[in-house]
Amino acid sequence: MFEEFMGIPAHPLVLHAAVVFVPLLALLAVAYALVAPVRPHTRWVLGLLALGAPLAALLAKLSGDAFFERMRAANRVTPEFVPTIEAHQQFGDITLWATIGLAIVALALLWFVPPRAAEASATGGGGTSRALTLSLQVLSLVAAGVALYYVVRTGDSGAKAVWTGQ
Repeated sequence: MFEEFMGIPAHPLVLHAAVVFVPLLALLAVAYALVAPVRPHTRWVLGLLALGAPLAALLAKLSGDAFFERMRAANRVTPEFVPTIEAHQQFGDITLWATIGLAIVALALLWFVPPRAAEASATGGGGTSRALTLSLQVLSLVAAGVALYYVVRTGDSGAKAVWTGQ
């Protein structure tokens, strides 16, 4: 199912969604967490990215696994090259989990941090403690950094495997 699309291997096509959506989710989660004036304008986009980025990472992983099995079955992968591909797969697995973690933090931000500062002060804090908001801000920075790091490492290892055989 995840092998090809119109005769072209699906992995090179699908991975571009993850390469775009994961960094966008990271940047928007940090912006939502730290820059209150952007919250009302980015709330729905952040919610959609929190759902779409992990899905894109999952599809990239599944299509990559299918692509590797297809190449292995066709005897087009040398035994010396298998560790390189397996290292790329490990980075992809970590990227998927990091993206899921970031999405959970982003959804928590949407749930617990009010989009307008006036809403928080009008309700006596909006039901959200300052400690919770601060915790979510720190978590968003950490989760975004980890997700960005691993999406770059995964892409770099895949590009090196394709273009230089490393």
